[in-house]
Amino acid sequence: MSGGHQLMLSRTDLATLMTTRDYFVAAEDAFRALAEGRASTAAPMHMETARGVFHAKGSLYRNQRGYVTLKLNANFPGNPERTGLPTIQGAILLCDADNGALLCILDSAEVTLRRTAAASALAARHLAPADASTLLLCGCGVQALAHVEALADLFRLETVLCWDQHPEKADVLAARISTHLSLNSQSVVDLATAAQSAQIIVTCTTSTAPFLGPEHVQPGAFIAAIGADNPHKNELAAALLARAALICDSISQCETMGDLHQALAAGAIVRNRVRAELSEIVTGATPGRLSGEEIVVFDSTGLAVQDAAAASIAYERAVRTGRGSLCALHD
Repeated sequence: MSGGHQLMLSRTDLATLMTTRDYFVAAEDAFRALAEGRASTAAPMHMETARGVFHAKGSLYRNQRGYVTLKLNANFPGNPERTGLPTIQGAILLCDADNGALLCILDSAEVTLRRTAAASALAARHLAPADASTLLLCGCGVQALAHVEALADLFRLETVLCWDQHPEKADVLAARISTHLSLNSQSVVDLATAAQSAQIIVTCTTSTAPFLGPEHVQPGAFIAAIGADNPHKNELAAALLARAALICDSISQCETMGDLHQALAAGAIVRNRVRAELSEIVTGATPGRLSGEEIVVFDSTGLAVQDAAAASIAYERAVRTGRGSLCALHD
């Protein structure tokens, strides 16, 4: 923005400005930018409180213009039941990389939700069976629904299975998917049987103990593991990572907080067991799936460059269309 004003984009603004396809395009360019040297990310910072954790992530990203973003997210899993507030809250600051000006303040919950699902969909396009028709969601919060929308844009999904440690959440999500997305969806209690029937599995829980092992997964399956976004969380058994082809969004980040972190700590695998980062897969520098029988895991911890790419699209579109509210922080 010019004239010393900053643009503010609410969750409603972002939902109006951005589509599922926009977030996919942003994710693809974010990972290409990493491979091409157009982007870099700072090491994430974490601050724990008694009831939750704050994550801070920053990135430099260039498309036609250079941007720097800094996101502060609060993750408080007990909020919905305890206070009625969302689990995820926060903001993204979007700055001009060439002069330092603060351009835009964006709601981070919407961007985080959609860009996370877009990265999983991007990984699935390269790593999942092309004819995948059954999706299993492990964890039935807002991320699960966002993933269905992102994956349904790429695959002919015939069945969506919903599993949660709280079965009533799976019932609610399955009904919502059936009603609003017109997909055949059902809640399941038997995780092992459900996993054996799925070609794509998304784990999006707050679990601190692994619940999915190699004995649960059919040959050729693709797993997007997105829940382990701090060092204490863990969804996939170390033995599953030892058996699978492992792709990370960032090896260095997954070493500190992803399911890779837990497998390394258990001594189940070593660092060079990771086949590639997603940026290498997207650019074709490294092959992803080597056979139809191979189980492939995408360990996703969420990169700041994903926020930057999505925020830049939303900001530029908002400027063109007049969406959002103006403020003047430096008056």
